[in-house]
Amino acid sequence: MSNNQCAYALSHEVEGMCTVAKGPNHGPAPIPEEGRWVKPYEIKDISGLSHGIGWCAPQQGCCKLTLNVKEGIIQEALVETLGCSGMTHSAAMAGEILQGKTMLEALNTDLVCDAINVAMREIFKQLVYGRTQTAFSENGLPVGASLEDLGKGLRSQVGTIFATKEKGVRYLETAEGYILETGLDENNEVIGYKFVHLGKMMDAIKSGVEPKTAYESNINTYGRYDDAVRYIDPRKQ
Repeated sequence: MSNNQCAYALSHEVEGMCTVAKGPNHGPAPIPEEGRWVKPYEIKDISGLSHGIGWCAPQQGCCKLTLNVKEGIIQEALVETLGCSGMTHSAAMAGEILQGKTMLEALNTDLVCDAINVAMREIFKQLVYGRTQTAFSENGLPVGASLEDLGKGLRSQVGTIFATKEKGVRYLETAEGYILETGLDENNEVIGYKFVHLGKMMDAIKSGVEPKTAYESNINTYGRYDDAVRYIDPRKQ
């Protein structure tokens, strides 16, 4: 085919135009990937570990998606969901689907839940624009690195706080664990809380520790809990 011929159909207006040579031909801008500067031409040029946050159409649930991608292939997926019971089961299916797919395949695959699909879209943008957690980390992170986000016991870090104008705030769960009691000062303001670390407790039970002992040995406090003048159960009081 000569330089004056095109493989695609042209409109009548374009057909009649003369050819003007293209000057700039420097390709895509380089992006930082795992300690290297890469000009991405194909999906296999994309590597990195990043996160994406998604939400469903009624916005009653959300998803945090973490992917570790090597040469365009998803090697590791951590799917964390919140707020919708169906979404938690969708996360299980997404975990089955995601690993082993290319980034482009995953972007165009139904991941069962709106929130997970949106998270996939958002993380795709992070990766292809070089905005990853491993942009400047030589060789990136090993497969399994996303589990570090979960901490001991491999439980998602969840913050659950409820509050009303009439009755004030109730701490239910924080990164430390499940809240058992909150401590109030003389002004009825929260100054600390008692919690049980569920991940550590379950690890102890699985290793043979008697459940009551495992529960009691993983109770701790945060803040000025011991200085409180009153203690309440945030789920009952």
